[in-house]
Amino acid sequence: MIYGSQFNTYDRNIDLKAFDESKTGVKGLVDAGTEKLPSIFVRPQEDLSKEFETCKEDLAIPVIDLAHVRQRDSQGEEIIRRIIWASEKWGFFQLVNHGIPLEVLDKVIEGVRMFHEQDGEVKKEYYSRDPKKHVWFTSNRDLYHSKAANWRDTLYVNSGSISEPDPAHELLPPICREVILAYMNHVIKHGGLLLEQLSVGLGLEPDHLVEMCRTKAWNLSGHYYPACPEPDLTLGTSKHSDPSFLTILLQDQIGGLQVLHQNQWVNVKPVPGALIVNIGDILQIVSNDKLQSVYHRVIPKKVGPRISIATFLTGPVSSPKMYGPIKELVSEENPPIYKEFTLQEFFEQFFTRPLDQPVIQYFRQTI
Repeated sequence: MIYGSQFNTYDRNIDLKAFDESKTGVKGLVDAGTEKLPSIFVRPQEDLSKEFETCKEDLAIPVIDLAHVRQRDSQGEEIIRRIIWASEKWGFFQLVNHGIPLEVLDKVIEGVRMFHEQDGEVKKEYYSRDPKKHVWFTSNRDLYHSKAANWRDTLYVNSGSISEPDPAHELLPPICREVILAYMNHVIKHGGLLLEQLSVGLGLEPDHLVEMCRTKAWNLSGHYYPACPEPDLTLGTSKHSDPSFLTILLQDQIGGLQVLHQNQWVNVKPVPGALIVNIGDILQIVSNDKLQSVYHRVIPKKVGPRISIATFLTGPVSSPKMYGPIKELVSEENPPIYKEFTLQEFFEQFFTRPLDQPVIQYFRQTI
């Protein structure tokens, strides 16, 4: 299969279709011995010219120690204050001493790696571009909408239902099913705990955000970033904000994640055993911009593969519930910035846009 053309009549759509129909993703290109970045992955020059600088200082997103999070004393109150501060000023923070066993973290990273590195014919059975499926594998969910493809493959798990038993559980690939479910049992509990802390910090009842989000409805993305032959020409993941209440990310030690802070990219250095948490678009909306969902991206590297596992706490997408700024957080002096919507409307917007065009702007009130 040939990607790119030496002729002026080059039609990018032909290469996109060929890449898509191979059903083997970026890993398939690597396995085929690709030594030069295919044209569909090369970023346009105009995008490169608008690039924010990467911070040269020793600046880092906040790190929060959860060792005393359940204590109802000054230490517990200080943790809540730090979570709120990080959510307002950065939109990102790392958690240490969160209580999830290191063995569980290591096993789920290994499980996702094993899925992506198994025989291509097995992975093809999961290949799809339908975001309504419970479990699917693809490369670049916005492949036909973006200006340049990202150097990344993804295993998606959509548990956007609170029904028991969850159909996504049985549909998970056998090679990583048990480790993903074991990991998610811990992450759901931590997601609920964090939403409680955020509720209290915003002056709401502890269960307010938990009831809105209903943490048993989640989506997981198991990302695989192969070593890239020409990392300066592409991205592992384009700049974007997340379509979630909260995102909880586990990454390996290779690095590459960057957060946009004060108009500069800040490297998120891996901390062994840590979880990364970021505020999603939905939480920024319901907090009426009190909490911030910020741009982040992944820089590809010549070493790899890099593995990361993002869990998006989204709420049940099929629910008819209307979402908008929480009434306790608005007033005459602080009127609602966003209009109300259902989660189905929110995700319909998300899946028809390039990754780097945030959905949140669509729901802002017009003046």
